[in-house]
Amino acid sequence: MESIRRQNPQAALMSLEAAAASARSGFACLFSTADEYESALITERRAQGRYTQGRRSYWPLALFIGCALVVAGTALLLI
Repeated sequence: MESIRRQNPQAALMSLEAAAASARSGFACLFSTADEYESALITERRAQGRYTQGRRSYWPLALFIGCALVVAGTALLLI
C-alpha cells in the first residue's frame, strides 16, 4: 500500500483499473444469456463444418441391413 502512495496518482489509478479488469476476466462469462452462448456455439460448429447437408451417414442403412440378415438367418434356422 505504501508503494501506491509514492507513485503518481494517475499511474496508481491505472494500475488498480488494470488489476480489477484482470480479476473480473477470470470470473466473468463471455456471454450474458444462454441464447448468446448457443448462437456462438452453432456459429463455431458451422465454421468447423459439422452441420453440412452434403455429408450423409450410411450407418442407419448398414444397421438395418445387418438386422434384416440376422432376422432372415434366424428364420431360416427355425424352419
